[in-house]
Amino acid sequence: MDIKRNYEYLLSDLKSIKGVGLKTSNLLKRKKINSIFDLLWKLPKSYTDRSLSSKIKDLKVNEVQTITIIPQKYLFPRVRNLPNRVLCRDETGEIDCVFFNSYEGYIRKILPIGKEVTISGKIKYFRNKYQLTNPKYISEDSSIIKQKHNNYSLTEGISEKVYNKIIFQIIKNLPQIDEWHSKDILKNFGNIGWNDSIKKLHKPENIGKFKENFYQRLAFDEIFSTFLVNSEIRKKIKKVKKTKKKFDVKKQGEIISKLDFSLTSDQTKTLNEINKDLCSDNKMFRLLQGDVGSGKTIVALLSAFNTISSDFQVAVMAPTEILARQHFLLAKKIYPKNIKIELLSGKSSYKDKKKILNKLIKKEIDIIFGTHALFQKKVEFKKLGLIIIDEQHKFGVSQRKKLSDKAGKDCDVLLMTATPIPRTLTMTIYGDMDLSIIREKPNNRKPVKTYSKIESKIEDIIKFIKKEIQLGNQIFWVCPLIEESKKIDHSSAIKKSEYLKKIFPNEVYLLHGKTTIEVKEEILNKFLRNEFKILVSTTIIEVGIDFPNANVIIIENANKFGLSQLHQLRGRVGRGNKESSCILMFKSNLSENAKKRINILKDSNDGFKISEEDMKLRGFGDILGFKQSGIKNFKLADPIHNHNLFILAEKEIKRIENEKEDIGRFKPLIKLYDRADIINDIA
Repeated sequence: MDIKRNYEYLLSDLKSIKGVGLKTSNLLKRKKINSIFDLLWKLPKSYTDRSLSSKIKDLKVNEVQTITIIPQKYLFPRVRNLPNRVLCRDETGEIDCVFFNSYEGYIRKILPIGKEVTISGKIKYFRNKYQLTNPKYISEDSSIIKQKHNNYSLTEGISEKVYNKIIFQIIKNLPQIDEWHSKDILKNFGNIGWNDSIKKLHKPENIGKFKENFYQRLAFDEIFSTFLVNSEIRKKIKKVKKTKKKFDVKKQGEIISKLDFSLTSDQTKTLNEINKDLCSDNKMFRLLQGDVGSGKTIVALLSAFNTISSDFQVAVMAPTEILARQHFLLAKKIYPKNIKIELLSGKSSYKDKKKILNKLIKKEIDIIFGTHALFQKKVEFKKLGLIIIDEQHKFGVSQRKKLSDKAGKDCDVLLMTATPIPRTLTMTIYGDMDLSIIREKPNNRKPVKTYSKIESKIEDIIKFIKKEIQLGNQIFWVCPLIEESKKIDHSSAIKKSEYLKKIFPNEVYLLHGKTTIEVKEEILNKFLRNEFKILVSTTIIEVGIDFPNANVIIIENANKFGLSQLHQLRGRVGRGNKESSCILMFKSNLSENAKKRINILKDSNDGFKISEEDMKLRGFGDILGFKQSGIKNFKLADPIHNHNLFILAEKEIKRIENEKEDIGRFKPLIKLYDRADIINDIA
């Protein structure tokens, strides 16, 4: 069997397994188990030891026991619905094997009179006799029964016995795959091979042994394959030769000197990294990651200005129209008057939209702001040189690659996110991109003071709000649910807004997920213009929008949110130069975990530190909904517990890149672990 046949057996359809027909195959596919390889990661959660054999006289009731018996007599009743019985014995006593809904022919076949048979199951005692009902494990070959049997979280319609049979068959037929790792890498795992690791992974006595070399090696394969794919995408993008941007840094300096604040050292460093990319003949594909309020937008707009100075057009895409408008207004404020700036809005008339599209294709617009509508087919640019996308952490690798391809060879790509995530996650999620990070907050930003308050003390919070309103300030009030739920005891946004309207007439508006886009935009614009004081909302206000006059945020049932989400919500205030507060409300019965989360938030305003703690407490999949974003979920690897493996994989990828090593030997690895269309041409 050649290498290709070796690993391709593992990618073959489930129906190629003996005993797996269309019905079982479909049941497994519902659980996203589509190939033999997928089944390898269906790990046992525990095991039942059937290896020890007992005599009938020593049987223990209500325990799983294994016995070797000789069937003596069939007791098949002539009355319907009564069970079939088989009287069996060994040299120490008798036991009844009882079968419900089983045919006589089947029973005669599995328990032939006078033949020695090994059976295993939970023992009962009925009418002064031991009894075993519907035993699943029966064989004349005792070696099949007398072993440790894995227990699985079962797919409905498939028995444990069938699962064990399927997995046993796969492990038995596991092909010998040529090693893809170097000797130096294998030393880290005691030189264990992939095949031996898989076999050990499925041994009952190895359940939960996450620190053992076989488990670590397989976890490393997952991480490394992801990094390798990201590395290949980076290489492919860098191979694209583009026209270098040439711009006057003096003009950039003139804009910076007119800002009413100084750039932080992180902002300057990041701007230099982006400028270097723009001026190279390699295509830029960079992520600008920064904590809430760290000043990413100004860096992006300065790089956009440099691109315009090089005689190219720029497109800036934001997730919402209000955020697009906010960026548009900032650009108008800081750019020289000769820069032609436009906003493509959903509210624009058909005539205005047509006019903007015509101007774009004639290069009568230098920079355009808008939502995802900017990338519709009908929107064409004359000379697009830079795409900036704000808050798109839900863009998967494939979407980003398509975006880069669509933009054309002379167009650089800059993504921005205010979602600080731990380094191991950044390496996994954004490994196909170069990374710039802004950690510092601008000097004029005062840290938001965070307090916790028990729900029964709401009157104290109301008094505090009254004082803030008298000072001319605005308030966000965030609730987890839209409507009352009988099952979950959360306050709803609707109920809370009604309560607050009685205390603050004409000063309260409500915003939630069911609010239409038009109404949402209208309410947020009114809030921005300070036309009312309290905005009651669900979590839809968490991303990006700048309300300098809002300096208080109250978050109900704070213990129901993740740390990173609370930090994002807290980032809605403290955008101006006033003292700002975040009040976390909770019920009295807080779990230890919830107390930990609230204390971490009270002690820190550092989003990166908070995200690390969040991941330790909740697991990487739940941080800000990454599980729902098409990002690879590892089957064995874990960014918290396998941090050292992530660092090792990163180091090995850098070595391969620096030494320009041929990745041919990794093709089976890539095929097995990441069969995305994006790497078909390299695997």
